[in-house]
Amino acid sequence: MVITGPFNAGKTEFIRTVSEIEVVSTEQNISSDAEKVKQTTTVALDFGRLTIDKSLVLHLFGTPGQRRFEFMWDILAEGMLGYILMVDSTRPETFREARYILDTFSDHSDTPFVVAVNKQDLEDAWDVEDIRHALRLKDDIPVLPCVATEMKPVKNVLLSLLHIIQKRLEEE
Repeated sequence: MVITGPFNAGKTEFIRTVSEIEVVSTEQNISSDAEKVKQTTTVALDFGRLTIDKSLVLHLFGTPGQRRFEFMWDILAEGMLGYILMVDSTRPETFREARYILDTFSDHSDTPFVVAVNKQDLEDAWDVEDIRHALRLKDDIPVLPCVATEMKPVKNVLLSLLHIIQKRLEEE
């Protein structure tokens, strides 16, 4: 599974919340003043693992959010079963970037995905359906509320994606 989205959307926290191993992370200190909303950023990938049962182990790969690391998106997307587009619901200025990332990942057009609308616990969070509209998503694309630091919504997002993947596999 690939977890992608704009800078500071919550991808690393999402993986940390659910991973059963210590997350392998390539966090580095931020050098750009424009990105000083946090101290570090992913520069290559995050990696976590979650065992569903004896026959199913999910490998979770988090992408960097900045375009200067865009080359990693294709590398991490190679062979993915599905992906999650994470969006920070409190930062509408990042919605255009989220759409760009979604369009980039559409090169893998038959790959199932869901949209996780993060930071829904914050007062200034946009409504899930308003974000669907802002991202110009079809009605059949799951857009799910999320709080990346809480286990229940993170699991809900992952399970939603797994159900889509399972349904597609049964149809083949």
